[in-house]
Amino acid sequence: MQRNFGPVMQIAWVVRDLEAAIEHWTRVMNVGPFFLFEHVPFSELLFRGRPSPVDMTAALAYSGETQIELIYQHNDVPSIYSEFLRGGRTGVQHLGVMTESVDRDLERLSSQGVEPAQSGRTAWGARFAYLATDHDPGGMIELIEHGKVIDDAFRQIRAASRSWDGRTRTARFA
Repeated sequence: MQRNFGPVMQIAWVVRDLEAAIEHWTRVMNVGPFFLFEHVPFSELLFRGRPSPVDMTAALAYSGETQIELIYQHNDVPSIYSEFLRGGRTGVQHLGVMTESVDRDLERLSSQGVEPAQSGRTAWGARFAYLATDHDPGGMIELIEHGKVIDDAFRQIRAASRSWDGRTRTARFA
């Protein structure tokens, strides 16, 4: 039987205080360094089918082969992140999986009643879709499309985590 999703490679938390979350992960969990994608520019972002001007920062690091993502939304526009926090929830919000084609997966999954809650593309071309799979038992699945820019970024972040000495909390791309 074919699985609907590839292996989970990312665990993502929506946080109310990004600095405190990074401090926790680097000091207590010994995970780092975190690469910051500040005020991510989107060329397209749809929340429940409607455009939404989300202003968010993502901090990414690796714990072994698992990517840790911390998400902080700066504004209060409708999104899966603000909806999650308004619902009184904190902590793990989604699990990320890689895909060769977001569009192909969305088409296949729609026949099973699975629809995107939020989807889009960053200004640098990274394509993604968060699936409305959080109704039971909780937690969305994010489809992250392979591409040169995103694959190279993830490789660089993973390599930095392997040689991280704990002295810095954040890092920049070379």
